[in-house]
Amino acid sequence: MELAASARMRNWNISPSEARQLQNSLACQVAETPLYGQVRLIAGVDVSIRGRFGRAAAVVLKLPELTVENSTAFEDAVTWPYVPGLLAFREIPLILRAWERLDLEPDVIMVDGHGRAHSRRFGLACHLGVLLQKPTLGVAKTRFVGQYDDPCVEKGCRTKLTDPRTGELLGAVVRTRTHVSPVFVSTGHAITLEESVSLVLQCAVRYRLPEPTRQAHLESRRWTPRHR
Repeated sequence: MELAASARMRNWNISPSEARQLQNSLACQVAETPLYGQVRLIAGVDVSIRGRFGRAAAVVLKLPELTVENSTAFEDAVTWPYVPGLLAFREIPLILRAWERLDLEPDVIMVDGHGRAHSRRFGLACHLGVLLQKPTLGVAKTRFVGQYDDPCVEKGCRTKLTDPRTGELLGAVVRTRTHVSPVFVSTGHAITLEESVSLVLQCAVRYRLPEPTRQAHLESRRWTPRHR
């Protein structure tokens, strides 16, 4: 699939300090705007890393059935180190190669990671969404920044994730299953937080993780022998 962003956003050969500066400069491009039209296809993306290699997966599901309609993956060497807050530079190069192999164009992308809930308000979901110019949201298993109160134990309960210094709303802490740890939802690009939470709950029918990112995670862990 065609990529819609400038070469500057796809320059991965930079230092961590330059990457932070790039995030700061690009954060203003994130739009938290309502979705246009009905969501019929939603993609989940995830990356698994073993040693020097990473495997990115992109899986497209149909709503509301949550049936897998298209699935791709790409494996290659990982050149970026693990640096908290800069996972986009480590994972997106692989995600883009898997994305290019998709035969279906999803309406929304669900990322295993953070969006606006990021120290520079430009997490992996934001970077990918602005890069592809697609509605994107982040769903993470753990908090990266912000403070929150625990939501009630029932499925569907949520609380706000906020910046403790300014009170800025960063995302939502959402219980996807009763008596199970919540997930951390934040907007990536071209979607509202309310829409993001609604999609996460719609896609979390049996497990803690919503089905798009759960399926992408499973696919990302199907390694080929040459990288073992």
